[in-house]
Amino acid sequence: MRACIHRGATQIGGSCVELEYEGQRLLIDMGLPLDSLSSSAAYLPLAVSEQMSASSKALCAVIISHPHLDHYGLLHHLPKGTPVITGEAARALITAAVPFTGQPLPLMEGLVLKDRQPLEIGPFRVTPFLVDHSAYDAYSLLVEAGGRTLFYSGDFRAHGRKASLFERLISDPHGPIHSLLMEGTSIGRPDGLQVRYPTEAELETKMVSVFRGTTGLAMVHTSAQNIDRVVTLYRAARKTGRDLVIDLYAAAILEATGNANLPQSDWEGVKLFVPQRQRIQIKKQGNFGLLQRHKANRIYAEDIAADPSRYALLFRPLHMRDMERASCLQQASYIYSQWMGYWEEGAYDAIKSWLSVNEIPFYNIHTSGHADPHTLKRFVTGLAPERLVPIHSFHPEEFSSLYNPVEHRADGEWWHV
Repeated sequence: MRACIHRGATQIGGSCVELEYEGQRLLIDMGLPLDSLSSSAAYLPLAVSEQMSASSKALCAVIISHPHLDHYGLLHHLPKGTPVITGEAARALITAAVPFTGQPLPLMEGLVLKDRQPLEIGPFRVTPFLVDHSAYDAYSLLVEAGGRTLFYSGDFRAHGRKASLFERLISDPHGPIHSLLMEGTSIGRPDGLQVRYPTEAELETKMVSVFRGTTGLAMVHTSAQNIDRVVTLYRAARKTGRDLVIDLYAAAILEATGNANLPQSDWEGVKLFVPQRQRIQIKKQGNFGLLQRHKANRIYAEDIAADPSRYALLFRPLHMRDMERASCLQQASYIYSQWMGYWEEGAYDAIKSWLSVNEIPFYNIHTSGHADPHTLKRFVTGLAPERLVPIHSFHPEEFSSLYNPVEHRADGEWWHV
């Protein structure tokens, strides 16, 4: 079995790995680079693009480890009929997001990843392992062929609400692992190798404190696809006597998980507010059935304005105009719960100005969707591979601080597993 990192050897995002055995190929992830300006085919790794143009007959399937764009965002360029294998909920989440994000709907027909249930894909045997990550329904993958094994970590962590999955993964024997492709998103950051990221439970405690100190509307800016964070927000809201307010996008994403134990639009303590921009979008698309399914607890801007202290809003930038126009912002607070890089690099400058104009205090309450260095070291030590190959990191040279031997592979380089 041979392997090639088409993209990801020295960068975060845009992941794409290819495995080959006896002339049969398997792709793992087909991500859109984080700095891309569109989802154009121009972002396909050259070797993958050339193979797709020539012939796809030798391609057994594409496996998507989890539903984040930097791992699936180029799927729609695949030739028709290419099998796409991913988790059942991940498939539903990708599909549910399309009407709101404008991302083209990719091919989604193929086998389903289920925790620890092996799949036979051509000459490859693939065993998925459900992991703790900010994306819902995320997997690590053990791939076997020709007597060799490669373990693909995907993106993972051990400080979320599914941390027990990490402990189970590193404690169970997996047989000999010849090559471990492990993500290193947190490697090289200025907080150092010893830092440990806060847990979702710790974030919940901090949000409760801010909510209790807020006499108006509490707004939390996070991704609706970060299901753990939505649960954290819901729990903090309920502990402080507030209702969680979600928009239609969040309602669709929560519904797509298929998990009745997660907050849903018809739950007690959950309200649906549809911003004007979203109402226009629904009208243009004729997507009235989705609104009909989620309207049970619908409220309007004037309901929030009547008593903002009753609500915690899952905030998105499209809420700004509605909240300001309805006078919902007196004594409000704003919690930023995403990667600070977006904030510092100017992605949300319009929000900064909006907060200033409306005299809304800013709080940063967040934790990473990726493993901290301490957890990475536990992971690689627990799996004990023959060699560690860095991926999904800007600082692969620092992996030697976690484990040895480390083998560095360049993008586009083929090597024997």
